[in-house]
Amino acid sequence: MRILRHFTGVPAADKGAVIALGNFDGLHRGHQHVIATARDIARADGRKFGILTFEPHPRTYFGKESEPFRLTPFRIKVRELQALGADLLFVLRFDGSIAKRPADSFVTDILHEGIGASHVVVGYDFAFGAGREGNPEYLAARAEELGFRASAVQPARDEVEEIYSSTLIRKYLQNGQPQRAAALLGHLWEVEGRVREGRQLGRTIGFPTANVDMGESIIPAIGVYSIRAGVRTETGIRWHDGVANLGVRPTVDGDGLVLEVHLFDFEGDLYDSYLRVAFVDYLRAEKKFNGLDELKAQIAEDSRQARELHLARALGAGDFVGEDM
Repeated sequence: MRILRHFTGVPAADKGAVIALGNFDGLHRGHQHVIATARDIARADGRKFGILTFEPHPRTYFGKESEPFRLTPFRIKVRELQALGADLLFVLRFDGSIAKRPADSFVTDILHEGIGASHVVVGYDFAFGAGREGNPEYLAARAEELGFRASAVQPARDEVEEIYSSTLIRKYLQNGQPQRAAALLGHLWEVEGRVREGRQLGRTIGFPTANVDMGESIIPAIGVYSIRAGVRTETGIRWHDGVANLGVRPTVDGDGLVLEVHLFDFEGDLYDSYLRVAFVDYLRAEKKFNGLDELKAQIAEDSRQARELHLARALGAGDFVGEDM
């Protein structure tokens, strides 16, 4: 997959692609439907398949969020978009020139003259242009005038008739419902961050942990989770079952929010490496214990419960995470 960060100077060989257009934060099943529609059109037409998205997220530019809200930070998004079969990824910097650009200019200058799209596919609720003046109907009409095609994918719903939505996924994560979020995403929600050195208190009580930087990811419900962690090896990502605490560690007078990950039956040094952490089950809320002995006993119980859940899910083939993720 080639990544292009400008809509000007696009090589002639990369023009004429079928483009899926959107922010795609979360890459949930609804987003996947939009992307798959564009991919199928591209394959049927014998054209390249491209995706056009924006960085940073427009909500960041407009300052609408005071707390982290991203479901898929850029590093994760690129990996997942590549897995969906994109030949080209156009990443446009969302700044004042994009935010203030009229809808007509976006269609004419960026999609038509710049990228040279042959067909653009968007979601049913996609809005673009200054003041969000552009919508799928306008895009289709203007595209026809310019000689290319545009179409909108209607909303997709899950088995309980909920529309796949990044907003809904955020709500589920913040309510401690990672399995419900995973059902909408089509995979477990995960973060990826560098392992940084901590106080190493876990080693003293028999549960060594890797402290993972949450970066710009949304903060889910504070508490203890069963997790799967992806460790990069020479042959790819190897997944390990584990348990994690996301919180401020009140028992040991913690000094800020930390994701502490304990991998079962793992030996090795993870410092300064990137760790992928997929949230599986919410076990309990964080609480303050009366000393390290009580904390150690609770971590042992959390680990036992997490192991049972991992085993039950493996036997039932219910885990969304595959070894090739």
